[in-house]
Amino acid sequence: MKRAHLHLALRYLGLLAVLAISIGPFLWQFATSIKGPNEDVFVPDFIPDDPTFGNYAAVADVVPVWNFALNSLGVASVNVITNCLGAAMAGYALARLEFRGRRFAAVVFASSILVPFEAIMISLFLVMRGFGLTNTLTGVVLPGAVAALNVLLLRNAFLALPAEVEEAAIIDGANAWQRFTRLALPSVKGTLVVVALFSFMFSWDDFLWPLIVLSDQEKYTLTIGLAYLQGTFVQNQRLVAAGTIIAVVPLILLFLLLQKHFFRGVGEGAIKG
Repeated sequence: MKRAHLHLALRYLGLLAVLAISIGPFLWQFATSIKGPNEDVFVPDFIPDDPTFGNYAAVADVVPVWNFALNSLGVASVNVITNCLGAAMAGYALARLEFRGRRFAAVVFASSILVPFEAIMISLFLVMRGFGLTNTLTGVVLPGAVAALNVLLLRNAFLALPAEVEEAAIIDGANAWQRFTRLALPSVKGTLVVVALFSFMFSWDDFLWPLIVLSDQEKYTLTIGLAYLQGTFVQNQRLVAAGTIIAVVPLILLFLLLQKHFFRGVGEGAIKG
């Protein structure tokens, strides 16, 4: 009995250690963002002596952080829509439709995940410049409009759909589009939530590609704006911390709202052995 209690205590200690490592830096960052001007930002005080939210107002007064956030929201929202629709159609085609080269196409999607973005970013930039999409938010969206990982997640989710159900729909006269919209999509709602979250997080946090494509400050996304903020207020870490919290809070709220569907969707889209 004592050994069982010891093992349980060790498990809880391990969980607390992981929690401290995961949440501790965020709490420190938040505490820094509300510290007063006379407090030391390099001391990990999680409860400031003179808390103030004036740092957030100062960020918005000097840097157009809300304009940056609106640009990021637009890019992320479009990316979510294109990934959910495009990846769903591609995943359904790879999982359920019979056509020549289907296996090869699946291998190509899987292989593309292994290619680092840095290896193709120059080619992507040349393509965007050829289409006249540099310094536009459209040019920011297009490279990630349909991610290969999302296609594979939805492919595996569609493969879990019993073949008998689709065969019955075919006997009833349903065409491929009807089977996709009325039968397949409702069965993978959880995976669609996972795809939506991944797409939003990737677009919201992306820094390198918007930095390459955009040159007009009015079109900057939030990640680039925060880098600009850090360069402007390098001596005032309170404002940098406040800008970081502004960027992170939407992701936390989105995950909290959709976490139930997210964990269910991870099971739907798990890779089969």
